Amino acid sequence: MSRSDRRRWRSAGTITDLGELMALWLEGKIASRPGYQPRYGPDDETAHLVPTLAALCRAGYVTTCSQPGFAGTGADGLWWEQRAAVELVVTNPKLFQRLVGAACAAGLVVRINECRPDGGVQEPPVVATTRDGEPVTAFGGRISRADMAIQWPGLDRDLYREVRTGTYVSIIAPEYGTPGERLWVVLDFLTGLRQHDPNSPWNGSAPASPPANADKERPS
Repeated sequence: MSRSDRRRWRSAGTITDLGELMALWLEGKIASRPGYQPRYGPDDETAHLVPTLAALCRAGYVTTCSQPGFAGTGADGLWWEQRAAVELVVTNPKLFQRLVGAACAAGLVVRINECRPDGGVQEPPVVATTRDGEPVTAFGGRISRADMAIQWPGLDRDLYREVRTGTYVSIIAPEYGTPGERLWVVLDFLTGLRQHDPNSPWNGSAPASPPANADKERPS
């Protein structure tokens, strides 16, 4: 990471500041971000997700990891399947309720994980990518203090404490492949990036309330 990029991330004092910097990195306006290979932007496969992810970051949901839905033959000649998925850190309880409510109402899979002195909520991971039917990657799962130090090096001390004790929300499409790309439509209506669709339950201004059981995973 260049000295100027390091200074920009160090100068962030609030979640709003952090979200704006993450959005700028996603848009290619900052070369590097904490916890990621220096001078590398998002992977090519997520290029079409940048507007959605940047809007989430600017709405108070700081995205940390994402992947599109995909099903097809990989470069190795084997069959790969991906669920559309995203991980975000949320520190505002009202924003958390809106996010989980929207995801659950849309039938998406939700996982909650926290890094707190008492352990916090630690829901199990969800397989999100398979290679010839074998699990390759997962979203969700236990987050440790060591994980936080790797993911957020160089932040202001108070901001780091806020991020470390925030709630990490993983949202995963239950479907493998492109049908799961509906995940991004749901999130676009949540942030207001998409509007004026009479068929969308997110067109109104009232936030959705999460059901009592936020665990909507379907067997894989």
